[in-house]
Amino acid sequence: MKFITPRIILALVLVVFPVTYQAELNTKIVLPDMGDSSGTIITPAEEKELGEYFFRSLHSQITINQDAEIQEYIQTIGQKLVANSDGPSLPFHFFVVLENDINAFAGPGGYIGVNSGLIVLTEAESELASVMAHEIAHVTQRHLYRAAEAAGRLSVPTMAATLAAILLGTQSPALGQAAIMAIMGSSVQFQIDFTRENEMEADRVGMQTLQEARYDPRSMPTFFERLQQSSRYYGKDVPEFLRTHPVTASRISDTRGRAETYPYRQYPDSLSYQLIRAKLKVLASNDDAATTKQFQSGLTQGTSEQRTVARYGTGLVALKAQRYSEAESIFQQLAKQNPGQSHYANALARTALESKNYRLALARYQQLTEQFPSNEAIKLEYITALVRSGDSVTAKKNLSALPYKTQSLPVYYELMAQVYNDLKQSAESHRYLAEYYYAMGQIQDAIFQIRLAQQSKGLNPQLRAILRGRHDFFLNEQIEARREQ
Repeated sequence: MKFITPRIILALVLVVFPVTYQAELNTKIVLPDMGDSSGTIITPAEEKELGEYFFRSLHSQITINQDAEIQEYIQTIGQKLVANSDGPSLPFHFFVVLENDINAFAGPGGYIGVNSGLIVLTEAESELASVMAHEIAHVTQRHLYRAAEAAGRLSVPTMAATLAAILLGTQSPALGQAAIMAIMGSSVQFQIDFTRENEMEADRVGMQTLQEARYDPRSMPTFFERLQQSSRYYGKDVPEFLRTHPVTASRISDTRGRAETYPYRQYPDSLSYQLIRAKLKVLASNDDAATTKQFQSGLTQGTSEQRTVARYGTGLVALKAQRYSEAESIFQQLAKQNPGQSHYANALARTALESKNYRLALARYQQLTEQFPSNEAIKLEYITALVRSGDSVTAKKNLSALPYKTQSLPVYYELMAQVYNDLKQSAESHRYLAEYYYAMGQIQDAIFQIRLAQQSKGLNPQLRAILRGRHDFFLNEQIEARREQ
């Protein structure tokens, strides 16, 4: 098992290194020469490994979005920003945390999370992009590792879990404090300081990325101002984004001054932003009646596009409440009026699926896969429909055709486990269920499932070897983590 210095843990989320940086407005900012420092602290391979462990640890402690449409959107906007950043070749993975708290964070390996509460709070796509560009800048500027120095060593699983625990101090301060105390108990020295300089540099670099990616640079100070004004109503419950990203008058002034140097132009929101924001409102709502009322008030206000989005929102609430006839009518009309828009047609197919009209659902999804052949969200929805309808053979064929990146998602392992269960191949079903639990950060359940797979009858030598290898891998990781507890 590889080891990395634990001071990185705190730097990753809390961003602790002092930076002094001089740059002319609108001048391309050049990454500083990190020399041997960052290279000796953590290698790219170690960073990748730590990021994967970190992401799995998060799955076990918070609710990470599994909706394919939402994931596709946040990944698309993230990669657009990365392509125009100082690190276009760096690996990044963007995801949405289904929490109403206002927060966003950058983890190791380019894993960047945005809470659904923050997305709903934004009033323009450029505001969301400004937060993501800021987090991307933390990664490209190596803020995550500048503070790290050799000071003791922890295993990657332990460090990733500790990092996730510190991050979850946002929801549970006691948990975050316990994680810090665990590091101190390991005789590790660390210091948290100078976050303001980090934040201001991330603002400057992020704003440049915004401009390059054709988002509104003025959205950054606008969003900061709204956060600062709204914070007075929170009392002690200040949003975590404001704790880890303190918004000061000087930061707002600095970003406002820089934004004004860029030429003014209109930056319209994409339809996808509006639809995903509406979808997240419905998913996060605990009061369907209030959410419906909010969408209904928008049916007669704003632009034609905004009214259409409000109609879509009312349909999603109806679907959530299992009012299938109402949802069918709304989505049928929207899909007819907007034949080239995948979200409406997908919602229509989903309505048929949820109402258990499998024949209609399959027909709609098959048509969608032909109309939008590169849409991975639709492919996953179609496979889900195939599994629920009992056509496991076709579902397996379609799962095997998914790209490698999609095959690393928890939903892929879950669907494969269900397919093999339906096909009466218990060993493979338990194997993929083990991979699902591992991806979700549940190592003990993964070990249990892989052992059930090993106990299956009729295992061929190849599968037996695969199961033995995965069992040993899971077990070794669990042992390493327990060794430092």
